Amino acid sequence: MFELFRKKPDRYFSDTERERIVNAIRNAEQRTSGEVRIFIENKCEYVDPLRRAQEIFANLKMYETAERNAVLVYIAMKDRQLAVFGDEGIHQKVGSDFWNTEVKKMLAEFKAQHYAEGLATIIEDIGEALAFHFPYDNKGDKNELPDDIVFGK
Repeated sequence: MFELFRKKPDRYFSDTERERIVNAIRNAEQRTSGEVRIFIENKCEYVDPLRRAQEIFANLKMYETAERNAVLVYIAMKDRQLAVFGDEGIHQKVGSDFWNTEVKKMLAEFKAQHYAEGLATIIEDIGEALAFHFPYDNKGDKNELPDDIVFGK
């Protein structure tokens, strides 16, 4: 189990697992104008992972989406910390309880060592919420942010 945490961040997942996660992002975004990104690093620079997620969200310029409906899933693997941060547009629609529930689901999946599956599940859940509140508009919707996983240090 702990072997996974000795790896560099970009080696936490096999190519197949990475593809599954990125495909979950693409599938979620096909039904919404919202955006989802994943950021993975070894250690969290803060005691509170939500503060780190907010910093990364800003650094990735995720607040620049037209409807302020981007969501960042943040994971610090070695520190075993994670957070989900949604921009003001989606946060106003779903509230803190939604994010807290998703974090609990992801923690349960991670505890069972279902890392890629856990991420894919939370991405699907976030995609459902985004699609409900920000449905896809085929007239002018575009992919505003890359779908790839971002790996930190």
